[in-house]
Formats: sequence, C-alpha cells, structure tokens
Amino acid sequence: MNPMSTTERDYYELLGVSRDADEGAIKKAFRVLARKLHPDVSEEPDAEVRFREVSEAYEVLSNTETRQLYDRYGHAGLKSGGYQPRNFDMADLSDIFSAFFGGDVFDGRRGGGGATRGADIGAEVVIELADAAAGAEVTVPLEVAIGCDTCSGSGVEPGSPVSSCGRCAGSGRLQQVSNSVFGDFVRTASCPQCGGTGRLVEKHCADCGGQGRTVTRRDVTVDIPAGIHDGQRIRLSGEGHAGTAGGPTGDLYVSVRVREHELFTRDGNDIFSKVDLTIVQAALGAKVSVETLDGIVEVEFSGGTQPGDTKVLRGKGMPVLQGFGKGDHRLFVNVLVPRHLTDEQRELLGEFEKTSDEHTYKPDEGLFNKLKSAFR
Repeated sequence: MNPMSTTERDYYELLGVSRDADEGAIKKAFRVLARKLHPDVSEEPDAEVRFREVSEAYEVLSNTETRQLYDRYGHAGLKSGGYQPRNFDMADLSDIFSAFFGGDVFDGRRGGGGATRGADIGAEVVIELADAAAGAEVTVPLEVAIGCDTCSGSGVEPGSPVSSCGRCAGSGRLQQVSNSVFGDFVRTASCPQCGGTGRLVEKHCADCGGQGRTVTRRDVTVDIPAGIHDGQRIRLSGEGHAGTAGGPTGDLYVSVRVREHELFTRDGNDIFSKVDLTIVQAALGAKVSVETLDGIVEVEFSGGTQPGDTKVLRGKGMPVLQGFGKGDHRLFVNVLVPRHLTDEQRELLGEFEKTSDEHTYKPDEGLFNKLKSAFR
C-alpha cells in the first residue's frame, strides 16, 4: 500500500478503478465522474474540489511514466520526481465538452481564439551512481519551438491587418446543438473558415510562416538532486515548446537513468558490495580497506569471520531524496580459499588439521543461548 497523508487520497480509489485497470477503464471512469462533478453542471457544494481531485488522478494514471512512479513510490515518488498537477480553468467549458464527447482534457487547449498550450518535451540523461549520491548539474541539449521574434508570436506580418472571423464571431469554434430522447447534445468543432484561430489574417509572418514559433537549439541546465533513483523524472516548468497565439509554454520532463556501478549494488537507499578476506584474515581477524561512496574506509573484522557474514557501515549508503540522513552500506564477506599451494604450505596446513578438533570449528554461542547461560 502506498504511504500517503490524510489529504492525499489514493488515485485508484478516487476514480473507482482497480490497480490493474487498463487505459480504457481509467478514461471511462474519469468521463463518468467529470460529467457528474464539473462545477458547470453539478449542484454539489464540493463539486469543484472533487473535480480537481479526479482530474489530477486521471492525469497521473493516464500517463504510463507517472503511473509507474505512483505505483512504486506513491505520492512521495511523484513529488520527488518533479510532478505537479495542472491547474484547470473551471470557466472553460472545453474541459467538460472534451470529457463528454471523447476528447482528452489534457490536450493543452486553453480558451478560444486558437490559443493552445505548448507541447511538453521529454529528454533522458545518464549519470553515474556517484552523481546520484552527491547530486549533479547536467546540460541537456534541446530542439525547442520558441515564440517568433519578428511577429512576437502572433504569426502576423508586422503592419498587416487582422480582422475577427465573422462565421465564429472570433471564438474559433462552432457549436451545434442536436436534440435526442436523452436531451440536448452540444458538439464543438474548430471553425473551418479561420482554422480555429478566431481571426482572419491578410498576410502571415514571413519568418515563421504564420505559426508564431520558430525552432531553435538550446541547452538547458538540470539540477539532479542527491539521492535520485533510477528512472525518476524531473519536471522543469516552462522549458517546453512555446504555445501558439499566446498560449502558455509546455514543460520539460527529464528522465534520469543511473548507470550500474562495477562494485556497488543499490537497493533503495542502501548500498551492497562484497569484501574478500583470505582464510587467514577470516580466521585471525584483520583490518582491511573498503571502498564506499564516501571514499576508502578501514573496516575491522574479528577473528572467526565466516563466509556470507555481513558487516553494516551505518550512514554510508545513499542520501534520502529530499529528506534527511543516509542509508547503510552492507558488506558481504567472501572468504578466499587458496587454489595453488607450495609443498611447505601443504605441510603446514596438514599439521594444522592434525591439531584441530571439534572445538576448532565450533560455532559461537548464539545470543539466546548466551542469555540462558547468564541466567543459569
């Protein structure tokens, strides 16, 4: 079960679907709830709050990456991955029309006149485990659409006249009402005369071809937080493609991949590695140098250390993402058995074996038995 606060309700519960629900079931559940809860049609006092909740749930669960992040880490994973819910304009009926008639409420359209939100951009960076532990700053090269400088994003050649479309009255959309036994249905479509812009342009901008945007290459600096996990995403608001006709800019989502380390294995915030001891070191005890994320440390092993024993180095693991403290570094002991012996070494080992008895290899008394002995 995903950990969450009392104000962070389970997204599957909000939509009324099971955790293995497919995309179609999730979309169908959202449309039913949107029809019921949208403030323009619902008389329930908390309709707007509930509509925003189910909209956020749909936004997360309808996207494969955010759904996987939520399934694995819950609300905390979404926050650490850079996710933030969108703000919906409750006065914009296009949201509810989309929910009723099959569109996607997250298509980016905001208001009339052809203004649309710019598309989001996805990118991927690969970092080393040391960078994930310490945090890093990486540069991401992008091909991104920006507002045209010549026409200031309007798509109109400077000085050229612009008139309002008479067919749609400048709204960019045409509505058709049809009657049925179930009531009146309203269908909305882009105006064919103005192409959904709500205006008639005599001459389009020569530099951008009337698009209001041009494509350029730029580098974006991304701060990787210490403790980030492999596969998590970072959201940079407003770093995506520019919108059209004054619409807002999209976002940049950077997926972070952490390259496998040759010595260390990560599990959550803990680090695992192997340490080799010779049979003499394991039998007599030794102090050996061990590599950690913080550098080389000296670790003391007591005599009689067995193969498979674990030594825990507290606080030597990965930092807690957007939290406090660190995980642990766990060392698994591997005892090296000599493969090539000289005659003298064989003779010495033979003498050792002759002087050994049951007590030589007797396991240490367990804690429970030691307590019983103490009480006796």
